Amino acid sequence: MAKDFQVVMLASGSKGNAALISTDCQRFLVDVGISCRELVKRMQLVGASPEELEGVFLTHEHVDHVKGLVTFAKKYQVPIYASQGTWRAVFSRYPELNRANCRLTGERMLVGDVSINCFATSHDALQPQGYSFSWRSANSKCTYVTDTGFVTPQVREAVQGSDVLVLEANHDVEMLKNGSYPYDLKQRILGTRGHLSNATAGQFLLQLEQLPKQIFLAHLSEQNNLPKLAVDTVSNFLDSKKRLQETTLFVAQQHQPVAAFRAGQQALPGFLDD
Repeated sequence: MAKDFQVVMLASGSKGNAALISTDCQRFLVDVGISCRELVKRMQLVGASPEELEGVFLTHEHVDHVKGLVTFAKKYQVPIYASQGTWRAVFSRYPELNRANCRLTGERMLVGDVSINCFATSHDALQPQGYSFSWRSANSKCTYVTDTGFVTPQVREAVQGSDVLVLEANHDVEMLKNGSYPYDLKQRILGTRGHLSNATAGQFLLQLEQLPKQIFLAHLSEQNNLPKLAVDTVSNFLDSKKRLQETTLFVAQQHQPVAAFRAGQQALPGFLDD
């Protein structure tokens, strides 16, 4: 029986984000940033369904994280958790949203055998946050961090001791500076309430006493990054201190699910790793 979190990045990038985080007996979703129809389709590809979810956790209100929320909340009786600021923004933008299953996050929550810790990120949203999922009976931890302009003290503390980490590696700084984006948008992305670069992600990982066994590089820009460049940049930082062998890197994709299972683990039912 698997003793670790199983993570499937259903979609990741500026066009939509959603991640399925599972234990042997519980499933959670982080963000609903693609259409509900596409979300269900991708969940089915990995042998999961919305009815199995014990909770949905929203990081913030930007459309690439809540695009499918209105339809999802109408069709499925699943608790949806978000910060007070996120709900304020979502309710203002989507007054038609069915609020019956909307819940406020607390700093720490317990859902079944999984403890969820919410922590602040730095992004141009009302009250953005990331999440750590701790599976008590297996002594295992998974942390999800995207959409932050810098590594806050809360992020640094949350990531410590994680077995699996979803970490933003949004852009290559030189590609962004030399790219076609307007100056104001470039400054927003590079600012403290923007997005983490490949280099910042690599530097942060290098500072950790213990690296997560699996790291997903997530929320890559299609205009200002390349999967190989993200992996190479982070790998070079880790390899500079001979630490690359401590972990396995994966790159989340925009248009198809990406999953990783450690040797000896049983994959989610129906998942075909091709």
